[in-house]
Amino acid sequence: MTIHEIKNILLWCVVLNYLVLFIWFGVFIFVHDSMYQLHSRWFKISVEFFDSIHYAGMAVYKVGILLFALVPLLALCLVQ
Repeated sequence: MTIHEIKNILLWCVVLNYLVLFIWFGVFIFVHDSMYQLHSRWFKISVEFFDSIHYAGMAVYKVGILLFALVPLLALCLVQ
């Protein structure tokens, strides 16, 4: 596998992961109330705790994208 192929794979990983993140954010913003109602049937949580869980999840996911896909991509671009 060449560096060019690895760069393409990492680039697609970044694109697809950010697409998932934007969809998650969009769903969270536009159907927040129905998502909360669905989850509050299963768990006894407040709206604030529900929001903080999603916010923290999105932050961890974004950091994961940066550490495992974007930084290696940038490193390969700098090396090449």
